[in-house]
Amino acid sequence: MKKKDNAAQIVSIQYYHSPCGDLILASMGNALCLCDWNGLPCAERNKLRIGRYVNADFRIAPSYVIEQAKRQLDEYFAGNRKEFHIPLHPVGTVFQLRVWRALLDIPYGETRNYLEVAKSIGNEKGVRAVAQAIGANGIGILIPCHRVIGSNRSLTGFRGRVDKK
Repeated sequence: MKKKDNAAQIVSIQYYHSPCGDLILASMGNALCLCDWNGLPCAERNKLRIGRYVNADFRIAPSYVIEQAKRQLDEYFAGNRKEFHIPLHPVGTVFQLRVWRALLDIPYGETRNYLEVAKSIGNEKGVRAVAQAIGANGIGILIPCHRVIGSNRSLTGFRGRVDKK
């Protein structure tokens, strides 16, 4: 993660219709930096965060990595893919990046609760901070925040709405 410099970073944007709702996808260079629920406040917050960290010039434009993401999302939603092989460029704080890396370790078909994620990064007392970082994940589905559930095994706290989780 780096702070803004003067040169504008082109961020390509496209939209994807998933069975769970419309997504906005964005890439910087050869890596995906956004996969979020289009039209919801979380996507706007994540776009603003990208804009704060890089001098982003958002454009609806073609992108090889976005096309790959769309293809792999199609396969995932069809039940034919369990892992994604897309270069990712998450944008966030050092702590958020640690939490998001931990989410990548949750295998397909498994879940973890917030405390388990906090323990996995060595911060057992930071459950609330972990939950906030998970809620700020800008590359949903590919960084599987939907695999994190409440300690009572309930579907809780999903910024894209619990019905999608």
